[in-house]
Amino acid sequence: MTAFSPIAATDEGFAMLLEPKVIEKVWGRDVLPAPFVAPDGVRVGEIWFDPTPDMPDLMVKYLFTGEKLSVQCHPDAAQALASGLGRTGKAECWVVVDAAPGATLGIGFDAPLNADAMRAAALDGSIEDLMTWHTPTAGDVFYIPAGTVHAIGPGLAIVEVQQNEDITFRLYDYGRDRQLHLDEGLKVAKGEVYNLAAHRTTVPASGHASLVEDAPFRLDFVNGIPDDALLYSYAEPLLVVPLSGELVISGDEVVRPGECAYATDLASVVFAPEGKALVTSPKSYTS
Repeated sequence: MTAFSPIAATDEGFAMLLEPKVIEKVWGRDVLPAPFVAPDGVRVGEIWFDPTPDMPDLMVKYLFTGEKLSVQCHPDAAQALASGLGRTGKAECWVVVDAAPGATLGIGFDAPLNADAMRAAALDGSIEDLMTWHTPTAGDVFYIPAGTVHAIGPGLAIVEVQQNEDITFRLYDYGRDRQLHLDEGLKVAKGEVYNLAAHRTTVPASGHASLVEDAPFRLDFVNGIPDDALLYSYAEPLLVVPLSGELVISGDEVVRPGECAYATDLASVVFAPEGKALVTSPKSYTS
């Protein structure tokens, strides 16, 4: 199976439908929200869309949680380079598309925590109780800078936009038989209170919105037809993720909810008037 499927190349631009990869996880779900269907006997935790060669540093994925994810963190670019494990670091943004009653997200701590206290809490399991747990609803958006200690509870479906670096340091995993990375994680983990005012927003009921600030990528919500300001601001390659309604790229290819596609610019994408979508690109294209 190829990593990417060409859609169309016309005078209006070039598009590419990204190949989805189903990732089984111990914390995943065997029943997924539409339009997704889990293979028989598989607990799907993630669906990745393979990045294109033209945009290798940005990844879009869906997360489906049936149990708690580990308490974890990711390095920034300097830390990833110093460790020899990567080059971009890993910041990510969560867009909540579905939340069961009582579903929670753990981000940061209720009070500042030094490395020794964090180590002790990770070893005895109390780190979970020291974290700040938020109760999200569909449409909530959380930016997770590198180094932020975080965890995701059950009952959530999330679109995650992230730097394409697979470096995760698990600090605590609820006694599951999976490797922890306490020494590595404590070198990069920030024992901080999460800046909710700066890093959380909500998808608007009408109109378009920028969903992240100070991130290594930009992420925008498109509600209906983009205005000229948004079109002109995405003059470089981008990824588009329909949330509702179909869209057409480069003249004739339909992209549906549950899919992710590459386009050379936003002007080559035709949006449904009643549709909603996410568009994203690396900051290197838009700075």
